Amino acid sequence: MKRIAWLLLLAPSLLAAQAPSDTGGAARDGRQRREAWVGRALGLSADQAAKLEATRARFAPQRRALMARRRAIFEGFRGQLQPGIAANADSVRKLLDARDQNRGAFAQLQRDEEKEIAGYLSPVQRARLDLLRERFAGMRSRRGPGGRRGRGGWGSRESWHRARPQ
Repeated sequence: MKRIAWLLLLAPSLLAAQAPSDTGGAARDGRQRREAWVGRALGLSADQAAKLEATRARFAPQRRALMARRRAIFEGFRGQLQPGIAANADSVRKLLDARDQNRGAFAQLQRDEEKEIAGYLSPVQRARLDLLRERFAGMRSRRGPGGRRGRGGWGSRESWHRARPQ
């Protein structure tokens, strides 16, 4: 449970968890609506909103690369830790080291992003942004396979009851 909480803390920021800016119109429209919603929720000026978007855009490529590396590391774990097949301890150790290094890099990225944001958002706005990020991370964690939410998706009450041993 602690690992899940830790991973949620390291989850991508609210604004960086979007599709790259070179995607189609629907993704761009969704991103613009989200940015407007965040701006209203935080009471951002036009200048603050522009700076927040610039920060998001500047840190997004690094965040995506770290998330891709994280996925590759956990794919490596899955490959090594298959039932009935002996894991290579040296490979697992290297994967654990890579995981720790990636976590450190992600934490540093978040510190750098927070430092930049502190230059133009008030402490109250930064705290509100953290709450919005936490809320967004919670919404994403309740999504099921393929991004579905609600009945039958992973994390839904119904699927938990079905999967729970009787």
